[in-house]
Amino acid sequence: MVYAGVTYGDLYHGNMRFDVNISVAKKGATELGKRAEIKNLNSFRSVERAAEYEFKRQVDMLESGESVVQETRGWSDDKQITTSQRSKEDAQDYRYMPDADIPPVVLTDEVIAQIQAEVPMLPGEYREKWSGLNLDKSVINSLLSNQNYARIMLEVQEKSGDASAKRVAHWFASALTASGSDADDDSTSVDVSAPHVSVDDLVELAEMTEKAEISSTNAKELFNELLAGAKDPRKLAEEKNLLQVSDESAIAAIVDEVLSDLTSAASIADIKAGKDKAIGYLVGQVMKRSKGPSQFKPGAEINPRKIIRFDTSEIGENGS
Repeated sequence: MVYAGVTYGDLYHGNMRFDVNISVAKKGATELGKRAEIKNLNSFRSVERAAEYEFKRQVDMLESGESVVQETRGWSDDKQITTSQRSKEDAQDYRYMPDADIPPVVLTDEVIAQIQAEVPMLPGEYREKWSGLNLDKSVINSLLSNQNYARIMLEVQEKSGDASAKRVAHWFASALTASGSDADDDSTSVDVSAPHVSVDDLVELAEMTEKAEISSTNAKELFNELLAGAKDPRKLAEEKNLLQVSDESAIAAIVDEVLSDLTSAASIADIKAGKDKAIGYLVGQVMKRSKGPSQFKPGAEINPRKIIRFDTSEIGENGS
């Protein structure tokens, strides 16, 4: 109903109310018993608790030999009980009659088709579009909780494909979770309304992450900045020095500097003696000079020999 534009769906402000009809019967009975209608419930939790209470009330009455009265009942959140409000008539007792001031409404197939064409995409259609992304149900529900999220996600998918859409989906879901859990923390809160987020920026950020130009952690940081109104993720990454080094010659030059530094001599000697753990010091120095592990593509920073590109014979040539 929210997606169709019928209601804002804000239960707190009374945009929606629920009526719950409950009737029970003993096992083996061919018909249900008298029903009670619980009126004007204003939350899903109230619906659940009122239904549970009323079911138990009617079962207890039947098991004790009492009769259930057809009636309208109200729900008390304070007492967690239903209470009788008025007796409930059968349909014929309402004395329904045509109203002469209300003309018959005839909807042709053409009119129905026109109305259907104007209805925005509904949650079920979004789920179908995303069925090939292998997203967790919780991620999909997070996206659908915000119609703007869903619209942006679909545009990313149509523009850049499933891989980019899946990344953006997880970013949005994480942002929503952070917003809900850290709403009182100004340092971590993000604007989850995101009406101003550029689809092009999201696509570029997803593609930068896919190409390992930035780490997944830094991609989330940039995503939150986009939610806050920033533009151009590549420029942001450059300004924050988050782009990862992909030029092997640049890495090799830094390695040469580290191996030539006198402070590396002890570690080099240890490695020559078979103590591979000493590589850790050299890796740390390479990362320090390159301004941190974020400068290396994934895999490089966790494989010292791949970063440094040397074996013990090379150490002898460069470090002794």
